[in-house]
Amino acid sequence: MCGIIGYTGKKNARKVLIDGLRKLEYRGYDSAGVSILHDGAITTVKSSGRIDALEEKIGGEVPGVTGVGHTRWATHGAPNDRNAHPHISGDGRFAIVHNGIIENYESLRAELSAGGVCFKSDTDSEVVACLLEQYYDGDFKSAVYKTVGRLEGSFALGIVCADCPDRLFAVKNMSPLIVGVGEGENYFASDVTAFIAHTRDIISLRDGDVAEITSGSVTVYGPDGEEVEPARSVVTWDVEAAEKGGFDHFMLKEIMEQPRALEATIKPRVKNGKIAPEGLDELDISKVSRIVIVACGSAYHAGVVGKYVIERLCRIPTTAELASEFRYSDPIIDENVLVIAISQSGETADTLAAMREAKSKGARVMSIVNVVGSSVANLSDNVLYTWAGPEIAVATTKGYTTQVAMLYMFAVWAAVRLGKITEARERELTQTIMTLPERVQRSIDLNPKIEEMSKKYHTYKTPFFIGRNFDYASCLEASLKLKEISYIHSEAYAAGELKHGTIALISPDELVIAYCCHEALYDKMMSNVKEVKARGARVLAVVKEGCERIMSEADDVIYVAETDPLFMALTQIVPMQLFAYYVAKENGCDIDKPKNLAKSVTVE
Repeated sequence: MCGIIGYTGKKNARKVLIDGLRKLEYRGYDSAGVSILHDGAITTVKSSGRIDALEEKIGGEVPGVTGVGHTRWATHGAPNDRNAHPHISGDGRFAIVHNGIIENYESLRAELSAGGVCFKSDTDSEVVACLLEQYYDGDFKSAVYKTVGRLEGSFALGIVCADCPDRLFAVKNMSPLIVGVGEGENYFASDVTAFIAHTRDIISLRDGDVAEITSGSVTVYGPDGEEVEPARSVVTWDVEAAEKGGFDHFMLKEIMEQPRALEATIKPRVKNGKIAPEGLDELDISKVSRIVIVACGSAYHAGVVGKYVIERLCRIPTTAELASEFRYSDPIIDENVLVIAISQSGETADTLAAMREAKSKGARVMSIVNVVGSSVANLSDNVLYTWAGPEIAVATTKGYTTQVAMLYMFAVWAAVRLGKITEARERELTQTIMTLPERVQRSIDLNPKIEEMSKKYHTYKTPFFIGRNFDYASCLEASLKLKEISYIHSEAYAAGELKHGTIALISPDELVIAYCCHEALYDKMMSNVKEVKARGARVLAVVKEGCERIMSEADDVIYVAETDPLFMALTQIVPMQLFAYYVAKENGCDIDKPKNLAKSVTVE
């Protein structure tokens, strides 16, 4: 959505804010700005475009050791200087940065305009600065609470006041916001990557919390204004994990990190040869009559994989639902339903709404999430953290594969407790899961010519992905990766549906990417491949290592490492991540920051 950062301490705020915004640029990159306090005044510089444009506009040094910064992904108002953050109150006393959406901003704007306020932007955010001015009587904290009490929607706010040059206020409500605690300096930001170079000690804010931050202290208040004891933790990964490390793009780095990320997800959950996820002690799986997986985007595709595996091993009816549809469908849910919410950021608005809907109907909610202390984690009855480390590229790679791995482990864990698999099968599956990091590396190593292959296929305008069962789930994610970063219109279809309309779209020189890794359905896939070949399509096949039968039909082949058929979805997605990456690179796309997309979708 957007990235916000605040700092107060002894360092020059300009440098801290600019450096932090560069780390947050993946969250929004159509405009940026900073506000810095000095000598009882606020200096604000804003610019459309990327952080480089802002830094150039700032020019030389700006004095001051307290300030806020923002990098924007436009929702209300065009991406220009006028609508860039921070927004300033009419008297110049307050500057605010905002991530999220103020849903009642139109009524607030009308009320303020009737009172003589002249707005300078088209954004929903500016009403916050104007309300602060209206409610301020010398008490900064009181003005913040009165203002927040008028707001509806999702918002993370950072606020400075010219009368209080040594303090910041940070407010969290259904948008990501954490506090970084340093020595003689403190921070807030949308993501720990903004300040990980300075401190690893963080405070996780809950919805409704307000943090009062000075250089020497952080005080957290609840929705009622009373001081509360916040949750504190220490980030375990180092700053190098959030840097490119010599790769051209974060996405390529994160693709190559997947074996290591998977090991971090899997290894701690295997004890004495058995799957033993933490945090599930209070989950009685025997009382679960149905499982519903809710998620968005790639996390939903992970859920489709999970559906197949959970049903196969546990024999519990399972569905994967788009969170944005589930929340409005008046779902049939009760206390015997387990809802599994999946989110990389833990702040996905539709997923959070789906979770609230499920809990209101009595369901137990378990989440699979990467970010510790996120809103999804806080709302859950049980949490499984993927521990994938920071993911900076907007298009997820290791976030997706670690979610899939966690679903595999959950399925085995549940099957054991339900008595659906033998002890021998449990050992076999657990051992196979332990080998998945090596198998994913093997899938990378098997395809040294993917970059060269991308040069052949990067001009195709409408590729079709086809597959069956687990292969179909992989098609969904592979197609999304190509769309996200190369802007090529691709579609994924269950191969059995070809004859039900889709085959009308197949014409000479179309590209069909056929997943043929599911051995039990290989012959049926060969029939589909011959159907599209007969209509002149070119076929890029994705098959298991050593499969030679495909050579007579496919124009090109991508090989994936073999593993238990239940777990093939993990090994077969990574080469297509690489394919999408190199196609986008060949087409000159901005791979880490694709247009119109942001990493954390905190609004509808």
